[in-house]
Amino acid sequence: MKIWQTELTHLTGNYYIENCFSPSSMFFDIETTGFSAAHSQVYMIGYATKINGNIGITQLFAETPSEELEILAAFLEALSQYSTLVSFNGTGFDVPFLKGRYAHYKMAETLDSFQHIDIYKQISGFRHILKLQNLKQKTLESFLGISRDDKYSGGDLIPIYSEYAKQPSQEACTLLKLHNFEDMAGMAELLSLLSYPSLLEGNFQISSLKTQKWDTYEGQEGWELILSLETDAPLPKHFSCKKGELYATGFGHQVNLRVQPYIGELKYFYPNYKDYYYLPAEDRAIHKSVASYVDKNFRTQAAASTCYCKKSGCFLPQYQTLFTPSLKQEYQDQISYFELTEDFKASGEKLKIYAMHLLNYFL
Repeated sequence: MKIWQTELTHLTGNYYIENCFSPSSMFFDIETTGFSAAHSQVYMIGYATKINGNIGITQLFAETPSEELEILAAFLEALSQYSTLVSFNGTGFDVPFLKGRYAHYKMAETLDSFQHIDIYKQISGFRHILKLQNLKQKTLESFLGISRDDKYSGGDLIPIYSEYAKQPSQEACTLLKLHNFEDMAGMAELLSLLSYPSLLEGNFQISSLKTQKWDTYEGQEGWELILSLETDAPLPKHFSCKKGELYATGFGHQVNLRVQPYIGELKYFYPNYKDYYYLPAEDRAIHKSVASYVDKNFRTQAAASTCYCKKSGCFLPQYQTLFTPSLKQEYQDQISYFELTEDFKASGEKLKIYAMHLLNYFL
């Protein structure tokens, strides 16, 4: 068994390493001879931990398949000092594969007891927002401007390892080591991507709320509400996305949510429409308890779609009922609205709830 240890000093001062990667955490990545733990083996395990503020990478390499047990045992021993695992699709592949190999050797393991941060799983919902072609690790590294010397995939290296196990060569050893090493080093820098899902966990503050006028394509004047957020963790790359009348942009510590308010008349639909009459001439509904004065010729039994009163004002869209009263243009509409009031604009709590609602709607 070979063991290589390398310390990464170029990440010193990296916000995400210093603030998002604790001394109790361990990155890890495995290289295997196939995709099935029942018929394949682990030939390399790389793991990275925090050492004096830097990232220290350790690689355990089985020079032959007979040394698999040694690297599995060495990894178990290293794991005992940590409580959190960080990986790239580790919950989907690495952990189940390792559990299968430990079971093969009848070795007790505690992989299920760890808190697990899977970068791939956490960033998967942001693919279209970040305009990513796919979610492969190398694609995400390229998105962040991280370059690699390694040109191989894990699958490409399976026959190279097979040949190395029969006839070792320095060239093959270098290729195998480099791929796993750059997977580990790249994974450390991919931590910055967790700043995007961090938004959905409410890790931001409302920095400002303002309105802005603009001209439509038809030459008419419109206006929009701009909700600005200050994120706890800086976003590493600019993003912009549009959905319906909503528009979001973000970079660094700044995210702007642009919402087009509805100005005009909306309907509030009463519950229990069977208790109401609809007055066609007045285009509104009234409760039966106060409708005795209305001539029967001027009232009809209300239906769900006609059981409403009207209100004029300035309203903001909501995609599930957050704030009440909730109003609509028509009964069957999926989007409802709430009135934009001074109380709403002055409430930091309500503004944050609404901001999180809009961010989730983009996903």
